[in-house]
Amino acid sequence: MTVESPVAPGSRIAIAGASGLIGSALARSLTDDGYEVLRLVRRAPRARGEVRWDPDAGRVDVAGLAGCAAVVNLAGAGVASRRWTEAYKATIRDSRVLGTRTLAEAAASLDTPPSVFVNGSAIGFYGYTGDRVVDESAEPGSEFLSSLCVEWEGATEAAREAGIRTAFARTGLVVARGGGAWGPLFPLFKAGLGGRMGNGRQYWSFISLHDEVAALRHLLFTPSLSGPFNLTAPAPLTNREITAAMGRVLRRPTLFTVPAPALRLALGGVAGDVLGSTRAVPTRLLESGFTFTYPEIDDAIRVATTRSGWRRGVEGAAGR
Repeated sequence: MTVESPVAPGSRIAIAGASGLIGSALARSLTDDGYEVLRLVRRAPRARGEVRWDPDAGRVDVAGLAGCAAVVNLAGAGVASRRWTEAYKATIRDSRVLGTRTLAEAAASLDTPPSVFVNGSAIGFYGYTGDRVVDESAEPGSEFLSSLCVEWEGATEAAREAGIRTAFARTGLVVARGGGAWGPLFPLFKAGLGGRMGNGRQYWSFISLHDEVAALRHLLFTPSLSGPFNLTAPAPLTNREITAAMGRVLRRPTLFTVPAPALRLALGGVAGDVLGSTRAVPTRLLESGFTFTYPEIDDAIRVATTRSGWRRGVEGAAGR
């Protein structure tokens, strides 16, 4: 049976991956609104509000999680930070699957389990869909990221069996200046060196960092929500369209084209994430009453040029 109690204002929320792009923005948002955020760290805690864990070894300070109303797991090795050698693909997998299993089992073992476990995932679940629109009802694809996401979500089994409401945040490409797959694009385009990648016809399912944080809060604070949710803007665009938008907003020419063979040579397996087309839409998120603040690409890019790309006021955007 799923726990239906809400996460009360001011309660304690544990975040794994709180130093990353999305996790740090979420932690800041929650802290600013009076929630007590516990950050899971791999070293000895140095400050109040830090809890030690070792996901590779399957260990976490369970006592430090006591009293948490919610657990958010956004931890994992960077997908776009290195070439996909077989060794690094194993690192990507283990960092997500082992970490998720560790946290789910720890949450389930608490005398008073958290009411909700929000676990990171990705639209890579669907594989490369070309022009075909997919929502949360679609089956997984056959690519590396697809099988990874299936395992990643499956690693929450202990939490689900314990009756903890569990939601999967299948995130698309986050439009943010400070990191992620989009981060390197901003200096490139600002220097006038931006342009389409490959033939430019591949769909990029994007979301602003602001809406990403708001959507995660929506999953945290809405007791009826469980299962997969696509965290993407309602209307995915092609790389060609996004390239044009980057040029408009940044007021730079977009004359360059990076041929597909050059991208594959430079990026290895991760080039598939750039050249592949996944046209995912957030059907369940919209049906749950969520409202996007920056659904259009020009606005998403524009807000990303601010200092953090995250703005206060997400309570309204999250439908609270």
